[in-house]
Amino acid sequence: MLKFVKNHLDSIAGVEIYPILSLLIFFGFFVVLFWWVITAKKDYITQVSNIPLELDNENENEIE
Repeated sequence: MLKFVKNHLDSIAGVEIYPILSLLIFFGFFVVLFWWVITAKKDYITQVSNIPLELDNENENEIE
């Protein structure tokens, strides 16, 4: 199976750039995500982390 894929990909001109681009996009995404997490304001993180709790409280009030 791997030989079939490898031989097929060898016939495509310039195919060696795709794994490099994929790695750069993957790495870039996680660098940006890491930077956003480090620079996020504590108030925003607290507000977003309390959303599930607020939704649970609203659902309990609707049931009663």
